[in-house]
Amino acid sequence: MPKFIPWRLESKFAPAGDQPKAIQEITERLDNGCNRQVLLGITGSGKTYTVANIIQEINKPALVLAHNKTLAGQLCNEFKEFFPDNKVEYFISYYDYYQPESYIPSSDTFIEKTAKVNDNIDRLRYSTTRGIYERDDVLVVASVSCIYGLGTPELYFKSAIPLALGMEIDQKEFLKNLVEIQYGRNDTELLRGLFRVRGEIVDIWQADEEKILRIEFFGDEIERLSLVDHVTGEILELLDEVKVFPAKHYMTDDDLVEEAVAQIEKELHDRVNDLRSQGKDFEAQRIQQRTKYDLEMIKEMGYCSGIENYSRIFERRKPGSAPQVLIDYYNRRYGEDGWVCYIDESHMTLPQLKAMYNGDRSRKQVLVDYGFRLPCALDNRPLKYDEFTERVKNIVYISATPGDEEIETCGEDVTELIIRPTGLIDPELEIIPTKGQIDVLMEAAQGKIVKGEKVIINTLTKKMAEDLSDYLLDHDVRARYLHSEIKALERIEILRALRMNEFDVLVGVNLLREGIDLPEVSLVCIMDADKEGYLRNYRTLIQMIGRAARNANSKVLLFADKMTASMEKAISETERRRKIQVDYNTEHGIVPKTILKSTANPILDIFAAERVEDVLASRIDKRDIDPKSGKVSKKQLVRAIDKLEGEMKDAAKNLDFEQAAEFRDQLKLLREKLEEKV
Repeated sequence: MPKFIPWRLESKFAPAGDQPKAIQEITERLDNGCNRQVLLGITGSGKTYTVANIIQEINKPALVLAHNKTLAGQLCNEFKEFFPDNKVEYFISYYDYYQPESYIPSSDTFIEKTAKVNDNIDRLRYSTTRGIYERDDVLVVASVSCIYGLGTPELYFKSAIPLALGMEIDQKEFLKNLVEIQYGRNDTELLRGLFRVRGEIVDIWQADEEKILRIEFFGDEIERLSLVDHVTGEILELLDEVKVFPAKHYMTDDDLVEEAVAQIEKELHDRVNDLRSQGKDFEAQRIQQRTKYDLEMIKEMGYCSGIENYSRIFERRKPGSAPQVLIDYYNRRYGEDGWVCYIDESHMTLPQLKAMYNGDRSRKQVLVDYGFRLPCALDNRPLKYDEFTERVKNIVYISATPGDEEIETCGEDVTELIIRPTGLIDPELEIIPTKGQIDVLMEAAQGKIVKGEKVIINTLTKKMAEDLSDYLLDHDVRARYLHSEIKALERIEILRALRMNEFDVLVGVNLLREGIDLPEVSLVCIMDADKEGYLRNYRTLIQMIGRAARNANSKVLLFADKMTASMEKAISETERRRKIQVDYNTEHGIVPKTILKSTANPILDIFAAERVEDVLASRIDKRDIDPKSGKVSKKQLVRAIDKLEGEMKDAAKNLDFEQAAEFRDQLKLLREKLEEKV
């Protein structure tokens, strides 16, 4: 049976300022059937806390969409703190690196798909879908990757294998069932998505777990079910019942394989004839050869590389139809009216949702036209925007600067969250001429750094961010840069490192604008503020100004030689908000105080621990690991550090600075591990 624990928000604060009114208005509208509304919440006004209160009041599952992984990670951590007893999950793209399959006709270049899957993110995705099945109190924080195909929820849920103490089940039949739901067998090394058999004991490492599920048989009867530590083998928990969920979201029913193969062969036959009728004999031969190979793999293994390109056929969908996505798991489980979608920073997230389909379509159309893929590959795609809005009945748009669409769609159903309970006032703004701007920037930054405060510098380009970061480092300023080429989890780590006082100045481009919660930042510098355009329009400027709005000593410097319409509007709106807050503070006798926020990041900690274990595994002989505790002795750790330090120096001597930098990062992890033992 599904498990429900009532939503229980934990916080040492009570709603204040505009929050009680916002919670009441939005809750009443949702209760009265209003399915589109806006929460216009400025930076530092407690939007996340307000949404948490709304979730508790309406008592329904939630899906929170964010436009980037860093913001999604931050939101997930905040909601986990607010709802420690409820199921809060993180759902983003599981690729550390992804190069999609593509073809460039002008140079006759075919690029194979290459990808590196992050195992931990993948595990969290499976934890999400399992949570939706098993719990009624689920809150998922997701990036826009949630509009990509995720198999069929009905087949995924139906394929789960229920187990219980005392159940009679033939072990061989059970192992066959595990293989059918995409688990592999490896009796030597057990990894996620695999199982092993030792006599009457079957160990399974489920796709969503960090622990091993152990099933102990007595004949055909299940004698014991337990969760086991994958390193030490220690029994962590005894179970009465459990479900083994599939190892893959893309499930294929055996009854459908033969039918699907026939459909693929028919589509191949039609496509070959179509290409030949156009005089494209070479393309016809190419698609025939590639598809025949895939068909042989499917017949023999039930799977082939790129099987998702045939998902429409396996799912019995009509040509042009939309795939099943995470939203369909929600609708299948809770009903369309049984949950609410909160779109954070909607002015950025909605354009992303709209852009996903067209980019994917144009790339795949070329593959189809030149005989690399059958037309059914076009239906392995993200949702179109109208398909997304059709599937999501209840939406609350959240933004300090909602876009025209949100305002037009919601009409008067807009709730303002302007007053900050902390009394913090929007930052003071100052326009600085670009001549001699670096000297001014350096002086202003040094003034903040000596007080223990942090600085953000917004540039227009990645190269400028890197160059300016190098310049600051050359002048003894602890600085780092941050832009879209840096991996998602590394971005989270960099932001936390700023808060942990590992450096003082963060230089970045566009991604620094929305939702980055850094109360230590008291100075924001906006370079080229007068370069009117996407990166310096009214909404962008308001968001960048907001990065300093969580600190009582905040200030924003706009480096510009002229006043643009966007600058004028942003300055005017900032002054309006300052006046509202000042009046509130005066009326209630409030003295503004910088927001104090924990630097803990449970999601990042999971991945940091994983990196430590990876380094240990590569640097320490397994014989030096205590078989009972699974721990490494202090002596062996010191040896590994000494050896790694020598390798780092050798790499630097040989001018292999990238390798040296990697060794340096590994050294830092091992030294932190050593400090724990001291």
